[in-house]
Amino acid sequence: MKSCKPEEDETAESPAKFSEVPGKSTVECEPSDQPLEGLTLASHEVLEKAQLTGRLKCPKCGGSRMFYCYTCFSLVGLCENQVPVLKLPVKIDIIKHPNETDGKSTAVHAKLIAPDDVSIYTYPCIPELEESAHDVVLVFPGPESITVQEMAKRFQEDSDAHAPSGKRQKTADGKATAGAHAGTRAPQRVIFIDSTWNQTNRIISDERLQALTQVELKTRKTCFWRHQKGSPDTYLATIEAIYYFLRDYHVHCLCKDYHGEYDNLLFFFSYLHKLIHKAKVSAGKL
Repeated sequence: MKSCKPEEDETAESPAKFSEVPGKSTVECEPSDQPLEGLTLASHEVLEKAQLTGRLKCPKCGGSRMFYCYTCFSLVGLCENQVPVLKLPVKIDIIKHPNETDGKSTAVHAKLIAPDDVSIYTYPCIPELEESAHDVVLVFPGPESITVQEMAKRFQEDSDAHAPSGKRQKTADGKATAGAHAGTRAPQRVIFIDSTWNQTNRIISDERLQALTQVELKTRKTCFWRHQKGSPDTYLATIEAIYYFLRDYHVHCLCKDYHGEYDNLLFFFSYLHKLIHKAKVSAGKL
């Protein structure tokens, strides 16, 4: 068994699938039928211009690419200052299945938008966990999984149990606060599995991941255009899962109202969705 350094020069993935556990009553539905509407995004004008230029060779690997190279995690035909960059409140580790197809990646979007906070590994390589497992959670639905809200409460209770008497943070209504901004302990790293649903078992059953708390997301409908035939529309692409987790983390762990802080994680995803939707409409497929 081995843990490895994150990939620096190559990645390959197809949409990861995160779904609710059937029959689990704690899961709530996302109310919006158009989840990509109303996002606070950087202008797509730069992508529109790059699209007119067409595919270019990646300067690192020579592959023909549009917007970015999914092998090298680098922009192609775009300058770094033309693409939004985010600082995330937690570190994100993505473990991708080795059999996933290059070019079907959405996790690469997270690496491009939050390069300092996102690492990608190809299984059997995984992040080092031996000394930090208590501060790491795994986003994956299962019989023992908990919601982000329950996760925040658990970390808050653990923090309170170890806090000196009289040092616990309280909100105006007398409730204990949660999250790093209040000086309390919260997850420092979050792991996502990047794989089609049918291939997740090999990774999720790895003994190195068994000690991690599993977290599941509220039910949301995917907007991914490579949706697997026969699978529910609640199976999210990896970038969607990361985005929705961070939204919930912002509210329940940082105890702040959400005002679009992580919307730009969907910068590429939302543009490609719009592009492909338009093409389908033109072709009479919608």
